Amino acid sequence: MSELDWAELQAQAKHTLDASGLFCPEPVMLLHNVVRDAAPGDKILVLATDPSTVRDIPKFCQFLSHLLIASGEHDGKYCYLLAKAS
Repeated sequence: MSELDWAELQAQAKHTLDASGLFCPEPVMLLHNVVRDAAPGDKILVLATDPSTVRDIPKFCQFLSHLLIASGEHDGKYCYLLAKAS
């Protein structure tokens, strides 16, 4: 993920969840709370250090019909931008 992409993701996000240092299942549990409080269509940026999020965040989005807009790595963290389903 380039610096430009990273800045774009940050600019698009209405909510940010920094789950750095947390391990499965905590990042997804916290994401569920953020999504619950977000409005439909809101974009959420998730930052995590747990490699299991590479599997868990996309499955979370697929199962609950949220749109996973982007995923990648930046500064040693896994980054995801998703939009809450309507």
